[in-house]
Amino acid sequence: MRGVERMDGADAGFLYMETPTQHMHTLKIAVLEPHDALTFDTFRSGVLARLDKLPPLRRRAVNVPFHLNHPVWVTLRRIDEGHHFVRHRVGGTGSRRDLERLIGEIASTPLDRAHPLWELHFCEGLADGGTAIVGKMHHALADGMAANALLGNVTDVAGSADFLPRGAREGSAPAPDETPEPAALVRSALWDAILQLALVPMLLWRTVQGIRSVVRYRRAEKPDVPRPVLDAPRTSFNRALTPNRSFATCTIPLEDVKAVRRAHPGVTLNDVVLAVVGGALRSWLDDRGEHPSGSLMAGVPTATDTPDPGGPPRLHGNRVSNLFTSLATDVDDPHERLRAINRVTTHSKQIQRELGPEMLTEWVQFTPPAPFSALMRLYSRVCAASWHAPPFNVVVSNVPGPRATAHIGEAELSDLFSVGPILEGIGLNVTVWSYVDRMNFSLLSCPELITDLEPLAARFGPALEELMR
Repeated sequence: MRGVERMDGADAGFLYMETPTQHMHTLKIAVLEPHDALTFDTFRSGVLARLDKLPPLRRRAVNVPFHLNHPVWVTLRRIDEGHHFVRHRVGGTGSRRDLERLIGEIASTPLDRAHPLWELHFCEGLADGGTAIVGKMHHALADGMAANALLGNVTDVAGSADFLPRGAREGSAPAPDETPEPAALVRSALWDAILQLALVPMLLWRTVQGIRSVVRYRRAEKPDVPRPVLDAPRTSFNRALTPNRSFATCTIPLEDVKAVRRAHPGVTLNDVVLAVVGGALRSWLDDRGEHPSGSLMAGVPTATDTPDPGGPPRLHGNRVSNLFTSLATDVDDPHERLRAINRVTTHSKQIQRELGPEMLTEWVQFTPPAPFSALMRLYSRVCAASWHAPPFNVVVSNVPGPRATAHIGEAELSDLFSVGPILEGIGLNVTVWSYVDRMNFSLLSCPELITDLEPLAARFGPALEELMR
């Protein structure tokens, strides 16, 4: 079927996980300097003119009859621009705090599956006359690496004024947008299922070999790698979610993070980020009189694909796995905390290599759509995440962003932020995107779990200063 593509299980899984309280979209926030040429109309026209460079933005998710297989992506000829482009006034005094409050409201509603799964919110009224653009994209469309590549097709690193190219308003029309007939969807679903089943014997063999390899490694090295559910302590933000979201940010100099890494041979930049997060959470919990029974545990998304330096960047899909690490919040000394995190992440990465970084993704391909979706909705509806220990405490993601100053038309991007979703029982996401010479931290939670994120965000700078002493 032309213009129709079966979803990978990893992408479809983000659709199945979504419930009225667990929204599976990500946010990308670009803060732009004031410029007369950048208006809501010119921005909308410019993006529409570049849709041929943004293929995921034309894709709509269509379910298969009887949920016989994963949904399909149907590529549309035209999109409903009135649905995808939204205009806002920031309100208040136009402060960064007022913008963060608006972003929390934008994050609090799920995306409409009757349309391609994205929105662009044009936020005017910042105190300095600038503008913020909040991109809201479903995780089924793209992970952090693909979203970074999509961002590059919207921005102009050289600051070109030619944001609105000549030619058709919506670029080329790659395919018809008629939804396939149900009979055709059923036939293709069954055929693809047969092809998938043929892969099971080899996948089983690789899984058994991977598990044996992990067991041998654990026996030989005895690594102190925390186990999901079994080793994660409970905190006040590890409970069932509500539909509401709160958002906050902070920024630290990239060079300071690199200086800490240089002062501690063997650690990685990501280890330093985890130590900053661990230090911030430790002091914040102490001030609240909250003392978890053990070290907090982080789930860290990691890329499983290797970009081809000579090839085009990946613009859609998810190629990620997760590794689990301690944040060493039970360690008093910040330098010892960093070294403890480095030891755990080193072992965790090796365990992931022994098992195979794509093993989980390959098994997710066989997730049954209807039962899994129904189970997730029931789990959310009865607030089951509040009944048991969390799988882990916090999501910490670190994605390298642009190293050169970017522009949209002639308007310069002064800052760039990103954040992923929170999950049932895991009510805090900390996402880091580097931009030029700084690392921008974005925090997402529910106001019912963390009343005010700003005091927590304010802890990240002091946590880095501790490591720099």
